[in-house]
Amino acid sequence: MNNKLIDLHSHTTYSDGELTPQELIHLAIDNNIGILAITDHDTLGGIKNIDRNDKKIIESGIQIIDGIELTAYVQKGLMHILGLNIDKNNKELNEQMDRLRNNSISRMKSYLEQMKKDYNIEFKEEDVNELLNLPRNIGRPDLAKLCIKYGYVESVQEAFQKYLVDVYNKTKTTSNRLLYKECIELINKANGIPVLAHPKSLELNEEELDELLQDMIKCGLKGIEVYHSSHTKEERELFLKFANKYNLLISGGSDYHGPITKPHISIGTGDNNNLNIKEISLVNYINKI
Repeated sequence: MNNKLIDLHSHTTYSDGELTPQELIHLAIDNNIGILAITDHDTLGGIKNIDRNDKKIIESGIQIIDGIELTAYVQKGLMHILGLNIDKNNKELNEQMDRLRNNSISRMKSYLEQMKKDYNIEFKEEDVNELLNLPRNIGRPDLAKLCIKYGYVESVQEAFQKYLVDVYNKTKTTSNRLLYKECIELINKANGIPVLAHPKSLELNEEELDELLQDMIKCGLKGIEVYHSSHTKEERELFLKFANKYNLLISGGSDYHGPITKPHISIGTGDNNNLNIKEISLVNYINKI
C-alpha cells in the first residue's frame, strides 16, 4: 500500500456529493487510493449503505474508514468537524442525526423564503416537494442545483456567490444547531476521532485559531486537517505547526464531491494535484487501535 494514496475526506449522494458510496469507492480504487474515508455531512446514510462484499472492493484491498462531517454553529466563518473511524451504529449519534435531518428541512424552507423575499426567486411546487422529500440531509448545494436548472446561474459556485452566502447569513440561528463541544462529544462517544476540518474556513487569524484550538482540545478534539484541497502551502505549514504544538493527529483529504459541485477537485489529488498523501499520523493511529 506504500505507493497508494490516502484520502480522509469525501462525500456521496447521501449528503451533497454526486456519486453513490459504491461509485465513490470504485472511483477511489481507479485513482490509486488505498485508504478512503467517507465523511458525509451530518448523516450516517452513506457509510451504512456500502456493499463491502463488492468484488472490486475485496480484490483492491482498499481500506474504507467510516466517517462523518458534523456542522458546528459559529458566529463567523464555517466550522466542520470530522468524525473518523466512528461506530456507525452508536445509538446517541444516530438519534442526533435523525434530528439534524428534520432540521435540514426546516432550514431549507427558510432559505426558500429568503430567496423569494430578497431576489424574487421561486421554484415550481413539484421541484420544491422533490427537494424536501429527498431521503437524506438537504442543503445549499441542492438549492444551487435548482438555481442552475432554472437558469439563474451557470454553476454551484456562482449560486453561492450571488445568493446562497447571503441567504445563509440572514437565516442562520443558534436554534437546532450543534455547538462544537457537542459535536466533539458525540464523536468521542461513538468511539471516533474528532478532527477540525479545513481550519481555513473559520476565517480566523493565527492568534484567534490558537485560542480556539486550546478550548476545542479541552473539549476532546484529537486531530486537525492539515492537508485539504483549499489550503495553500503557507496555510498547511501553519496548521502543521499547531498540530505539532498541541500533539494533534494530522489528517488530510480532498473533500471530493463530484464534477458539478466542485469541478476543480479530484479525489485523492485535490486541486491541481496539491495533495499526494501516502502516510499520515491519523491513519497510523487508527491502524494501531
